[in-house]
Amino acid sequence: MINISLSQQHVKVWQESIDTLSEHFDGSIFLYVLGELDELSLLLKCQNASADDMLRADELVAQGLNLLTPLIHLTEPTEVYRSEDGISLIPVLWPQKAVYGALCLVSNKVSDSTQGGNSPSLNRLIMMGVDSIELSLNRVFKSSRQQKIASRQSPLSPPIDLQLFIDSIKEHIWMKDIAGRYIIANHSVELAWGRPRDQIINHTDDEIFDSKLAEAFVQGDYDAVVRGVQITAAECQGLDIDDKKSWLETTKVPVVSDDGILEGVIGITRNITSHKAAQEQLEMAASVFENSLEGVLITDAAGNIVEVHGAFTDITGFSRDEVIGKNPRIFSSGRQSKAFFEALWHAILTQGKWHGEVWNRHKSGAIFPERLTISSMYDDDNNVRYFVAVFTDISAQKQSEQELARLVYHDPLTQLPNRMTLSAQLEQELRHAKREEAELALIFIDVDLFKHINDSFGHVAGDTVLVELAQRLAAKLDSRGTLARLGSDEFVALLSHIESSDQVALMVSQLREVFDAPFVFDGGAIRLTASMGIALYPGDGDNCDTLLSNADAAMHRAKTNGRNNYAFYTQSLTLESIEHLKLQSALHDAIANNAFHLVYQPKVNFTTLKCSGFEALLRWQDPSLGNVSPAIFIPVAEKIGLIYEIGLWVLKNAATQGMRWLDEGKTFERISVNVAGPQLQQANFYDDVKRVLNDTGLPPHHLELEVTESCMMSDPKTVITLLKKLGDLGLELSVDDFGTGYSSLTYLKRLPIHKLKIDQSFVRDIPCDSHNTAIAKAVIALGHALNLTVIAEGVETEEQAEFLINAGCDEAQGYLYSRPLLATDLASFLS
Repeated sequence: MINISLSQQHVKVWQESIDTLSEHFDGSIFLYVLGELDELSLLLKCQNASADDMLRADELVAQGLNLLTPLIHLTEPTEVYRSEDGISLIPVLWPQKAVYGALCLVSNKVSDSTQGGNSPSLNRLIMMGVDSIELSLNRVFKSSRQQKIASRQSPLSPPIDLQLFIDSIKEHIWMKDIAGRYIIANHSVELAWGRPRDQIINHTDDEIFDSKLAEAFVQGDYDAVVRGVQITAAECQGLDIDDKKSWLETTKVPVVSDDGILEGVIGITRNITSHKAAQEQLEMAASVFENSLEGVLITDAAGNIVEVHGAFTDITGFSRDEVIGKNPRIFSSGRQSKAFFEALWHAILTQGKWHGEVWNRHKSGAIFPERLTISSMYDDDNNVRYFVAVFTDISAQKQSEQELARLVYHDPLTQLPNRMTLSAQLEQELRHAKREEAELALIFIDVDLFKHINDSFGHVAGDTVLVELAQRLAAKLDSRGTLARLGSDEFVALLSHIESSDQVALMVSQLREVFDAPFVFDGGAIRLTASMGIALYPGDGDNCDTLLSNADAAMHRAKTNGRNNYAFYTQSLTLESIEHLKLQSALHDAIANNAFHLVYQPKVNFTTLKCSGFEALLRWQDPSLGNVSPAIFIPVAEKIGLIYEIGLWVLKNAATQGMRWLDEGKTFERISVNVAGPQLQQANFYDDVKRVLNDTGLPPHHLELEVTESCMMSDPKTVITLLKKLGDLGLELSVDDFGTGYSSLTYLKRLPIHKLKIDQSFVRDIPCDSHNTAIAKAVIALGHALNLTVIAEGVETEEQAEFLINAGCDEAQGYLYSRPLLATDLASFLS
């Protein structure tokens, strides 16, 4: 935009001209002028211009210079823009073709504008108006130019050779005439373009460069002419002198004669590589500052704030304008002492940097912790010029640290001290008791059968019960001791300064009272009991681990004695625990050491009195422990997770033995193998059974699986699905120990089973015990009602056998017929 001021007289004359023109034009006329940002703004309007027409005109000219440039040609007449809704736009130019503005005519007759439908006389009148304005601009431009020439003239200016002058400049300098031919070029142009001067002068861009580049250069010339001022035509990467790839910036300015006639365009290209690199670094730094999650504050050497960046406002609540020029002490919380700040400034002034945590005050008045780094910035004389503080709000981190510390030392569910806290406090109490020669007690509390709550009602209900239990125990214990939760359903109460075991027993009785009331949760209520074990210092141990271990052992003794009880620790419990650990260790090696073997107990058909099959029973002969009863090691194997591996070993060896008998030509009905509950819970149990049958070759109808009643009822739907799949293989399935669990007849009738096995506890006292005889008869009747074969186990006397036969029992096994025997001793039972 050419910046030459116009007098009010010129504007007044133009206004009169527009008003006169509007008397002959059916519509509104407006004169817009070009601004510094290439926008068009209203300068004049005719007296009868309507508000609606002005809105339509403003909407059109909002496109600014871009709307006019296609209408202007350097060597041809200017075009007129006509819109579809009745608006004409005629560019108004300075004498050198630079845009001054545009005359806008909004016609009330759309056809007049869109089709150029004005009368020839009106068109001539309109163009005369435009010419009148441009003539005024011509006079103003010439007057301004003559004033500048007069001010520059000096009689002392020596004559200078223009070519010699521009050749001494390292920037590329050239000039084109109005036809686009180069008429001047300095030596730097020759070097950069790789052409001698005679291949540049009197040639156009189309003759020197490829078409795309030439078009861009010509467009840059045009933009400079239309704007009438110096412009930056392009910033790009290209080859500079010596074929070095560099960032180049080209500026162009139109050359105008003293008479206001456009003579051509001058261009200057300079290497801005270093400037570009510095600019990119500054932009990168600014972007980092502004997008940083940290706040940045800069002060001068006197400590006055000169700039802020990044998350400063988000962290402090202050805007930039509120803090510029102020001292950072406006953020002071008052929590740091004078000595703290003296040490801080001593580090900054002597080491140039300080890093640490401070408490500052938010604009709202709230104080908050922040991590702060202050660095000194020096000038060339090594004097401090600025101080830069980078900080971040660490409130969330502090809160997380507190929460983490709480989680480390407390149980997240009940908020009670956890094992770590209990151990630390117990160690402290032991040291105190040792000094004072006092006694203390640990009460280990374990809820009986708590797993059933989680399994039946879900873990949410279980957690609700645990929270309520913790609150009851803590309230009962009050200030007389410390309660901690070790995990799951295990709690420990620590009692200090006890005087006797009777005092501890009284406390235990009071703790047991919390189980008198039922525990209520969403969906129901339940009553609980607990087993408790007690260990005393110093008699039962003099350190934390020993006391906890011995209290745990006493608790397990209470469970063994029937649950809902308590027991004091005795030395024998430790011996039992040691034996238990030995048993666990030996079990892990039993299969690898070939310490297991199978025996087989025959089953007898009461009708034929012939052998109807065998039950495979596991035996363990350990080199150190000797013969270990299955009643002892099977529960241990289930507890330590070995039962599945052991059960699979039994299945493989029993199937292998059965196949061996068949290969020898011996016949038998079935070999039955016991299946433990954890085996049924394994997802791959069905596949393992199928693989054993395939690997050994044993026909499925020769294999029977015995599943206990209790494990089938733990998850009946899943068990029914699994047993149906096993039954589809051709196996026979039986319910072992029937009558000892809590079978649902609804589920029992859906089970794909073939046999019911009366538990030996009901057989032992028949026919003398009327209750057992009644139970046995009921089981036999129930089995036959469900079309099941009924077999009694543990038959040892003729009287028992006679009663069972009379009651309709189908089969039996027991010492009356045979003890469990090795496979080699069963010849008389095999046909």
